[in-house]
Amino acid sequence: MFTRSYIKEKISSYEAGRWGSGVVRQKHIQRGDHDLNPHIELPKTSRPAAVLIPLVRHKGGMTVLLTQRASHLKDHAGQISFPGGRFEPSDVGYESTALRETEEEISLSRDRVEVIGRLDTYMTRTGFEVTPVVAFVEPPIRVKPDPREVAAIFEVPLVFLMDRINHKRASRNVCGTTRYFYAMEYREYYIWGATAGMLVNLSELLSPT
Repeated sequence: MFTRSYIKEKISSYEAGRWGSGVVRQKHIQRGDHDLNPHIELPKTSRPAAVLIPLVRHKGGMTVLLTQRASHLKDHAGQISFPGGRFEPSDVGYESTALRETEEEISLSRDRVEVIGRLDTYMTRTGFEVTPVVAFVEPPIRVKPDPREVAAIFEVPLVFLMDRINHKRASRNVCGTTRYFYAMEYREYYIWGATAGMLVNLSELLSPT
């Protein structure tokens, strides 16, 4: 089902719907932690960032390349995430941010990457406004984690992550308030929070219905 042409058509059609007259681009819909927590107050100011959602085109089916953040990091230590990071003034758009950060974090050459579009921006409770950039990656891939940021690199079948039966809603207590989030368990990996939320958004976009 999730062929290259199908995914590209779905994302291209969605991207086209964001253009008004074909000249002026409409503002992206903002998704985020508030989707499941409408009562929370988002930060008044946000920090722009971008991540790459790498879809690896194996012959046996596509996978999603994910990372586990290093345990010593100040923000989101040990969590599962997409490669990516903060937008820098020298970046030429969010695609540039996502590709640069991916090269820095896991040494994936942008020559192996074909960007196909963006998802809706995702606002985190911690104040990051994240632009998810979807791309195909051609195998064989050569990756190497930067130990300053990444503890592990792994792949998950796209069909598993897009299957709604694997999209769980979980919660935890944060400063006396119950916070809800999406979570997906794959083998020893617990994918939750913003990463899971963006995968759910991708699932909605790629759904045939």
